[in-house]
Amino acid sequence: MDATSGTVLGDEESQLSFGSSNKIQPTISFTKRQVYFLDDEKKYTCLTMAERLGLPDFFSLDVWRASVGELLGSAVLVFMLDTIVISTLESDVKMPNLIMSILIAITLTILILAVFPVSGGHISPVITFSSALVGLISMSRAIIYIVAQCIGAILGALALKAVLSSTIEQRFSLGGCTVTVVTPGLNGPEIVGSEIAQAFWLEFMCTFALLFGSLWMAYDHRQSKALGLITVMSIVGLLAGILVFISTSVTAKKGYAGAGMNPARCFGAAFVRGGHLWNGHWIFWVGPGLACFAFYFYIKIIPSNHFQTDGYKHDFLVIIEALFNQR
Repeated sequence: MDATSGTVLGDEESQLSFGSSNKIQPTISFTKRQVYFLDDEKKYTCLTMAERLGLPDFFSLDVWRASVGELLGSAVLVFMLDTIVISTLESDVKMPNLIMSILIAITLTILILAVFPVSGGHISPVITFSSALVGLISMSRAIIYIVAQCIGAILGALALKAVLSSTIEQRFSLGGCTVTVVTPGLNGPEIVGSEIAQAFWLEFMCTFALLFGSLWMAYDHRQSKALGLITVMSIVGLLAGILVFISTSVTAKKGYAGAGMNPARCFGAAFVRGGHLWNGHWIFWVGPGLACFAFYFYIKIIPSNHFQTDGYKHDFLVIIEALFNQR
């Protein structure tokens, strides 16, 4: 969290330096917001393409050290969330998905708060990719984080497999993200689950709702400062839990695990368990990825005074524009 402005998700420099800033001070002729923008524009127009893409991050020890937080955070997240999924479905309660959603909301909030001081508390490719599009972090840092999150998810799935019996592991597919499963039927094995289109749109809409309803507060300086770190992260966890409940209630079909909203978590279980977990696995990447783009273009459409962030340096459209201007 930026110590000076109260920003919950700042750019990569502010995350590691805790808010040190070189911005010029306001003058009589301009508002504070206008001066900030002019100063940012002056700095960023002289950047090389390598700097816009953040290529130096690949050689930064601080970035790689921060990625360890994403790796371990993702490992713990996968282990705890998949354990919650299996234990609640196995328990004798009338609405296991409601209990599961509440526990996921609490767990997610705690883990985000734990990882935030190290790397910004992403622990999901959705948050990382969206932050890179907006420009809060570089695309290079995003790649490092996402790779770390996927490796952490594999470690978490391996840890879960080590403590589960083979029967439970097979019955619940290691708590992974599934669209369909094969079950015994009267006339032989049957494939049950959700339709591809339905699963895709649920993944897209739930991810977009997560970004629109909660991450918006973390990206915007005014809201993050007014609400505070704990409140914003609690809202992120709460909304994620609500969306899990919605996606598992709307379908209510055996074989469909609900919206994942975290491709790394889905990848970890699929990598370790294999088999049918790879069926339709692309949905859990493409759906959230397109939702990130949709949310980014929404930000670009609304008036600039309704969204305040220091993310101009690595902004996706700015990078594309610079790329074409070099030709």
